[in-house]
Amino acid sequence: MAYLFTHFIGEQPQGEQIYFSLSKDGLHWKDLHDGKPVICSEVGECGLRDPFLIRKADGSGFVIIATDLCIANGRGWDAAVKTGSKNLAVMESKDLIHWSKPVLVEVSVPEAGCTWAPEAIYDRQQDNYLVFWASMVQLDGDKEPKQRIYAARTKDFHEFTKAQVYLEKDNHVIDSTMVYDDGVYYRFSKDETTKNIKTDTAPDLNKESFTDRPVPNLEAIYGVEGPEIYYLEDQKKWCLIIDRFASHKGYLPLVCDSLKTMDFKPLDESEFDMGKTMKRHGSVVAITDEEYETLVDYAIDIGIENGFIQEGDTAEESFIPAFDCEGV
Repeated sequence: MAYLFTHFIGEQPQGEQIYFSLSKDGLHWKDLHDGKPVICSEVGECGLRDPFLIRKADGSGFVIIATDLCIANGRGWDAAVKTGSKNLAVMESKDLIHWSKPVLVEVSVPEAGCTWAPEAIYDRQQDNYLVFWASMVQLDGDKEPKQRIYAARTKDFHEFTKAQVYLEKDNHVIDSTMVYDDGVYYRFSKDETTKNIKTDTAPDLNKESFTDRPVPNLEAIYGVEGPEIYYLEDQKKWCLIIDRFASHKGYLPLVCDSLKTMDFKPLDESEFDMGKTMKRHGSVVAITDEEYETLVDYAIDIGIENGFIQEGDTAEESFIPAFDCEGV
C-alpha cells in the first residue's frame, strides 16, 4: 500500500497547475518531477487548482477534476468569485502516467460566479458518481450572493445532471470532502465565515439525510481549509489533513482511531513531512505497491533519458508527465 497526493502549490507562476507527490505511509511525502507540475492547462482560465483524484469504480482507470482558475493571471479574487469559470477541468488516465489534456465541462448553474474545489464520490446505491463543488450564487430571498455546495451526478465525467444545491448553512460554506466507512458517509466542510471545519454524517448521499456532527477538537482549529480524509493502512487510523492557509504553514495531519468517535488529534511537526513544496488544496488516494513502483520506474527511466538523474539513481523526484508543461 502507498499513497499519491495530487495538489497545487500556490498563486505563483505555474503554481496553479497539478503536482504529484508519493508516500509509503501517508505522512511522509516526496515530490515528483523535482517539485515541478506534471499536468498543465491551456484552456479556460489556464489554471488547475484544488485537483481531486478518484479511482473509477469499475477499475478501468482514474479521473482528476479540478477548479478552472488561475489567480496568478492578475484578475484577482473578486473577479474569481463573481465572474469565474462555470466549468470543471476533467482529465483521465488508465495508468496514472499518461493523462488526457484538460477538458472543460460546464456544470454550474447559470447564476454561479465560480465553481470551486470539485470532488466526487461513488454512490453504491445509484451506481453513479456524485460530483460536488462550491458556487457563489444569489438566490431568491438572498440579500447578497452566498457560497453553497452544489452537486450533480454523472456516470462518465462527461455528461452531468442539472446542478442542485446540496449543502447550505447559515454561513458561507466551501471545500467539502466526503468518505464512506461502515455504512456511513462522513462529510467535512469549511465554514467560509468562521474559517474552520464542520462535520456532518448520513447513511446515504441524499442531501436531506445529513445531520450535524459536532467535533470540538476539530472545530477549535481556525484559519484552515481544504480538508481531505484517508485511511492509514499501516497504523489502522484515519488521517484528516487541513490546509493552514491563514498562517501559511501548509497542511496539518490529524489522526483518529475511528470515524465513529472522530477524536482527531493533530500530529507534531516531527511526525510528518509534507515534502519540499508548499502543498495546497488537493487529494490523497491509496495506490497499490505495483502502481507506486510503476510511477517510480517511469520517473527513473525518463529522468535518465532527459538527463535529470544519473544512471543508478533511485530518486523518486524526477517525473515526466505524458505532455510537457514547459512554457505554460
